[in-house]
Amino acid sequence: MDDGLQTGRRKSLTLSNAETFIRKNTRLRPVPHVREISLYVADEAVPLWQKTEEELGEMGLPPPFWAFAWAGGQALARYILDHPQIVRGKRVLDLASGSGLVAIAAIKAGAVHAVANDIDRFALPAIALNASANGVSLEMETVDRLNPEAAHAAFDVVLAGDIFYERDTAARALAFLQHVQRQGAVVLVGDPGRSYLPKDKMTVLAEYEVPVIRDLEDTEIKRTKVWALTD
Repeated sequence: MDDGLQTGRRKSLTLSNAETFIRKNTRLRPVPHVREISLYVADEAVPLWQKTEEELGEMGLPPPFWAFAWAGGQALARYILDHPQIVRGKRVLDLASGSGLVAIAAIKAGAVHAVANDIDRFALPAIALNASANGVSLEMETVDRLNPEAAHAAFDVVLAGDIFYERDTAARALAFLQHVQRQGAVVLVGDPGRSYLPKDKMTVLAEYEVPVIRDLEDTEIKRTKVWALTD
C-alpha cells in the first residue's frame, strides 16, 4: 500500500496501517508505576502528534493520548491490581481508555469482562496491540459514552483516568459517571490534580507518586490520587 499523502486529502485508517504506524513510532516498555503491564508508548508527544496528522492527512487532531501511560491511568491501574476484589468477577468499563492500561489491569485483576472505550481512531489499534502484548482479551468500542443520547450498557465498575482536564469534557464526564453510579456502578477516578476534577463529589482512596514523562507534565513525578465518586 502506498503510504504517501496528497496535500489536503484525508487518508483512510485501516487496522493494518494503524498497527504498522504504532509499531514504527513507539516502543513496548513496562509501565513505570505498573511494572506488571507493558505498553507501546512514545518518547515524546509533539513529534508523534505531528506524525499522526501526517499519517491521516489532517490538521488539528487531538494529542495522541493513546501513546502514553498518563498519571491518572497509572494510579488507577496500580490501585485495581492491589485491590482486585473491586473488579473480580465484574463487568468493567474503562472510559476514555487511551492505551488500554486500566482495562488491561482490570482483566489481570480478575474482571470477567472489560470494555476499553475511546473515540480516537488510533486508540483502538493501540489498545489491541497492548492487550495482545499483555496476554489479555478486551472488548473495544468507539462509542462516545459522554453523549447523553448514546445507549448505555450496564457495568458493575466504571474506571476513568485523567478525564477532567478540560471544562466541557469534565462536565460531560461527570454527568455520565453520576448516571452510571445511579444505575448501581462503582465509579473510580484516577487524577493528578487536573483543573476540573469535582473533588467535592469524591472521596480519596489512595495516593501515589507516579513517574511521568517531563514532555507531558513538566515534571518527572506526579502526585496522583484515586478517587471514588460519592455524589
